[in-house]
Amino acid sequence: MSRIGAAFTEGIIAFTATNIDDIIILLLFFSQINVYFRRRHIVFGYYLGLTVIILASLPGYFGGLIVPREWIGLLGLLPIAIGIKQLLSREKETPQVQAVTSELEYDKSGNPILSFLTSILSPQTYKVAAVAVANGGDNISIYIPLFAGSQLASLGIIIAVFFLMLGVWCAIAYLLTRQPTIAYMLTRYGQPLVPFVLIGLGLFIMYERGTFNLLFPAQT
Repeated sequence: MSRIGAAFTEGIIAFTATNIDDIIILLLFFSQINVYFRRRHIVFGYYLGLTVIILASLPGYFGGLIVPREWIGLLGLLPIAIGIKQLLSREKETPQVQAVTSELEYDKSGNPILSFLTSILSPQTYKVAAVAVANGGDNISIYIPLFAGSQLASLGIIIAVFFLMLGVWCAIAYLLTRQPTIAYMLTRYGQPLVPFVLIGLGLFIMYERGTFNLLFPAQT
């Protein structure tokens, strides 16, 4: 197999193996789309999160900064904080807020550049990015040795495959939510469950990475 083919294959396998669970998270996000939470917030947020993870993994290419799993697990605090905030503010949204947001969306639709920039700078985008980074934080420990064993051209191909595969992931998750049965289930039952899913995700991330041992060392 050629070097390009090998890098392409490695990129697909690495992304698929480390991002299967993101399909579920994307499904939940796409099921929450409304007047103030748009598809572009989800897509931009996940691409921003993937960019952060790739940048954090690049030291592996330059010779090896190894991030301890226990410290990576601290990223689990991000979805926990977002989930708790959603629980506390669930009943605080008013029609006035939604009306203002709707007006802003209408204004932005007349100016694609403004809409693009505003979406990138939106707090909604950063919330999605925070969840993406937290859920994919452990991927750093996989990407570091993957990048470390690659030449510059292969590294570029692998990163390009990651970005392409994320687009495929977003498309699959969105199309699944367009199925009537799935859309109904997610719309009816997904909204109340999202904060608890985020909190559970954060706790699982911290548990699986051994972060609780870091925070609460065993007494000997």
